[in-house]
Amino acid sequence: MIHDPIDQGRTLAMRTRVALGALAASVVLALAACGGAKDEETGGAVSEIPASRSDAARFLTQASFGPTTAAVDRVMAVGYGAWIDEQLAAPQASHRASWEAQDAVVKAANAANSIGQDGIYNSFWKQAISGEDQLRQRVAFALSQIFVISLQDSTVGDNPRAVADYMDMLATQGFGNYRDLLESVSVHPMMGAYLTSLRNRKADPRTGRVPDENYAREVMQLFSIGLQQLNDDGSVRQANGIALETYTPADIAGLAKVFTGFSWTCPDWPDNGCFSNGSLGGVSDPDRWIKPMVGYPQHHSTEEKVFLSANIAAQTQSDPNASLKTALDTLYNHPNVGPFIGKQLIQRLVTSNPSPGYVAAVAGAFNNNGSGVRGDLRAVIKAVLLHPEARVVTTTSGKIREPILRLSAVLRAFGYSSDSGNFRVGNTDNAGTSLGQTAMRSPTVFNFYRPGYVAPGTQAASAGLVAPEMALAQETTAAGYVNYMRDNVSQGVGASAAVMVNGVSVTRRDLQPNFSAELALVGQPADLVEQISTKLMAGSMPDALKTEIRTAVESITIPALNSTGSNQAAIDTAKRNRVNAAVFLTVVSPEFQVQK
Repeated sequence: MIHDPIDQGRTLAMRTRVALGALAASVVLALAACGGAKDEETGGAVSEIPASRSDAARFLTQASFGPTTAAVDRVMAVGYGAWIDEQLAAPQASHRASWEAQDAVVKAANAANSIGQDGIYNSFWKQAISGEDQLRQRVAFALSQIFVISLQDSTVGDNPRAVADYMDMLATQGFGNYRDLLESVSVHPMMGAYLTSLRNRKADPRTGRVPDENYAREVMQLFSIGLQQLNDDGSVRQANGIALETYTPADIAGLAKVFTGFSWTCPDWPDNGCFSNGSLGGVSDPDRWIKPMVGYPQHHSTEEKVFLSANIAAQTQSDPNASLKTALDTLYNHPNVGPFIGKQLIQRLVTSNPSPGYVAAVAGAFNNNGSGVRGDLRAVIKAVLLHPEARVVTTTSGKIREPILRLSAVLRAFGYSSDSGNFRVGNTDNAGTSLGQTAMRSPTVFNFYRPGYVAPGTQAASAGLVAPEMALAQETTAAGYVNYMRDNVSQGVGASAAVMVNGVSVTRRDLQPNFSAELALVGQPADLVEQISTKLMAGSMPDALKTEIRTAVESITIPALNSTGSNQAAIDTAKRNRVNAAVFLTVVSPEFQVQK
């Protein structure tokens, strides 16, 4: 019999096929188990009120950072569509305001210091765990993995306040129109710094200088139309069996001319000194990293600009704003945008392998919101979440939970609170000791994983299924996640600090769970496991896994209270160990790591 919950956890993790390299294979198998015939579609209308609390919880897994009892209650009371409408109307929390407040506290103690990137991590987790505008922040997180900037870039990393502003911009425009989102991304100084369109200058025949093509390439490849021409259902258009490309190197070169001449806003714009270093006579706008970039005519190309279906005639007077408008209008109106962006939002929120009909429905909402408006992202979000295929488990439904969403689901399900109020989860980049993923710290502009990633040599690949998040799974991340979550469940999450608990000073991690409901069930292991299944897996835990976890829980003996009551601490520890074991073995199981 195993009494040590840590040793027991390791043993059960092995028995449930999650330790080390087995995790990767197991998660793909679990995803493949959700899928089968790729082209099966689900018809019929979605019932407004969920049929069960499990259905409501599954919806919230897609539309938020994880279901809570209160959120499930609300969806059951008002229904799917009304909950979405409430979220669309909810006040937006501001990451920049949060960062500035944290920074002010740090500077009050020492004016030379700053909260730095920690302020980004803190704000992200605070909103993910306790924020009321869950849908907005969840969509913004999805958009941050499409319109990528990264704190790993030195310039971006040195300007965390501006990164917080960029996050707010995604949250604002994510409930607006795609055309406005595309422009806001294109002129934000953080994107300009990350993809080198900031201070991009027109060609100079004398020196051989040509415009930087970086942003022109990525705005097409990643932010709007993709590499191949698409039908509305996401299928690739072909000619003579060959996929049709959306653009050529000549299109990149032509579009690059558009993105010349843009740089910081400045006290004396459009002075050359402002263009080059954002200041004039040593004076700069303190908000230059958050205010939209402006066009400097003297650095903008006047040459003819030919790309895609557009032809901007040579300008006798440089007009960067007119060029930008034509370029963004051209991208916005391209027929690829609906299926290209729509499918990625489905993948980020609902399922990795949507049917052609699902993609076509979302692309249709992008093309026309029902009132003749193109690019209405509110209509797109509703189409993603309310499509019949999203609301039931079909032969192709499901996706792997990326590490951030695994952790957020646990923290929300068990009401983790922050001693400091700042939710100091911290940088979670380390794959061996943490999540191997931190919000706003993608290793490249291509995100943490590609939407079309296929895990090689797997049954999922054989079934023709993509598994984007599997790009993060390997032996190091598997072991790191198991160990990280074991500690998170038993000790709490994040940075440690001294706090007063019941009048006693203790040093503990910043985020602590509320396991009161689970502790009340430790004497009924089957009920305890069922409760955890409800909170973490929308009640879908397989019977075999329930049996394994219940057996593990029962193996932890709770001592009987002795006559003097002197062993109460040992009893309390055993009870908490039962909860720890049940939660831990659930969160490291492949079944939890697949969102169905």
